[in-house]
Amino acid sequence: MLSDHPDGLLMDVRVQPKSSQNALVGIHDNSIKIKLNAPPVEGKANKALIQLVAKLLRCPKSSVTIIAGQASRNKRVLVRIEKGPDFEDKRQSMKNKIKARL
Repeated sequence: MLSDHPDGLLMDVRVQPKSSQNALVGIHDNSIKIKLNAPPVEGKANKALIQLVAKLLRCPKSSVTIIAGQASRNKRVLVRIEKGPDFEDKRQSMKNKIKARL
């Protein structure tokens, strides 16, 4: 579901496209379930996922990358965190923001 990565935070995500809302709604098969109102065509759902994750974690969209599952409902998302002395604190803060919504 959430795991550490040398560059930041990895998230296993299960996407439900064409929903009535964009929202993080819980856990599904050890993945974070996210509903998106975008359809799964022409990368629209992937773009909506990146925007939602960036908004939830209050980070730039350029920091959020889908590294696996671009054409699948099951995706692996990497949120890159700038290296520095507060790297671990930022990663823990992101984890807490996600967990608080589950």
